[in-house]
Amino acid sequence: MTDDDGTTAAAATGTLGYEQARDELIEVVRRLEAGGTTLEESLALWERGEELAKVCRHWLEGARARLDAALARPQEDDPS
Repeated sequence: MTDDDGTTAAAATGTLGYEQARDELIEVVRRLEAGGTTLEESLALWERGEELAKVCRHWLEGARARLDAALARPQEDDPS
């Protein structure tokens, strides 16, 4: 699949931040729900949505790991 600017979807997805991926995923879902696309366009949108969902999941899992690590560290003002 190729984006409008000529880059491959996989390469473009790898550089997206969470908010960018989330916003594009919202747009993909909106377009799929609106209908009016061909089967081929719908499949391409679905595939792009799956890629974007993976990017979002990756960012969220990373955030969870950072929070868990921060919570596991002893607090500086903790007397124990």
